Amino acid sequence: DDHHRCNDLNLNSASFLLQNVLGKSSSTLYAIALLASGQSSTITGTYAGQFIMQGFLNLKMKKWVRNLMTRCVAITPSLIVSIIGGSQGAGRLIIIASMILSFELPFALIPLLKFSSSSTKMGPYKNSIIIIVISWILGIGLIGINVYYLTTAFVDWLIHNDLPKAGNVFIGIIVFPLMAIYVLAVIYLTFRKDTVVTYIEPEKNVDPAAQSRMESGLAKPDVSFQVDVAPYRQDLADIPFPE
Repeated sequence: DDHHRCNDLNLNSASFLLQNVLGKSSSTLYAIALLASGQSSTITGTYAGQFIMQGFLNLKMKKWVRNLMTRCVAITPSLIVSIIGGSQGAGRLIIIASMILSFELPFALIPLLKFSSSSTKMGPYKNSIIIIVISWILGIGLIGINVYYLTTAFVDWLIHNDLPKAGNVFIGIIVFPLMAIYVLAVIYLTFRKDTVVTYIEPEKNVDPAAQSRMESGLAKPDVSFQVDVAPYRQDLADIPFPE
């Protein structure tokens, strides 16, 4: 019975396997890691929805209403599936969501790595060579693992499903070109050059006292702050400030 449970691994049996292989403390660490992962993804999705509503859509509402709405949108689908399908339904939902996130991961991770490592974007604040090498190795490793497991999982399903051969051939004709397009899009995103300079070197005043007054927002000594004399930044002019 234990052998059968360990062969059919899911979120419920994984803790059982860890407990019997690595000790009781491993199942506790697994539970903490799973909880932290869920909190991380939920908080990320909630904040993304909140900033989209506030900054991009410019929806004005009370903070508690916006927070309640974004959190309900993030939690309600999972809650419904958990109530209807139980632990097995929640486990399948997590696997499906993880597969979707695996598809989306390169299109979020690669631009982040390129942006934080670019001198034209970050100027002197870009990542160091060591951080660039380590982050790209980890990023490429994660993307490679995701693409490998997604591909092998689809091929395994295609071989062992109960559909007729004509159906499998039809699905393969549709899915394999899409997978090739996906891999080519990831490669294009990785090697695409972006020469647009967004980092503007701040102008330094020769007079240290004048430079200090300008950084403090003062035009002259002992003069209150005036908006009309504040330095104007085109790249910051249209950024909405949080309420």
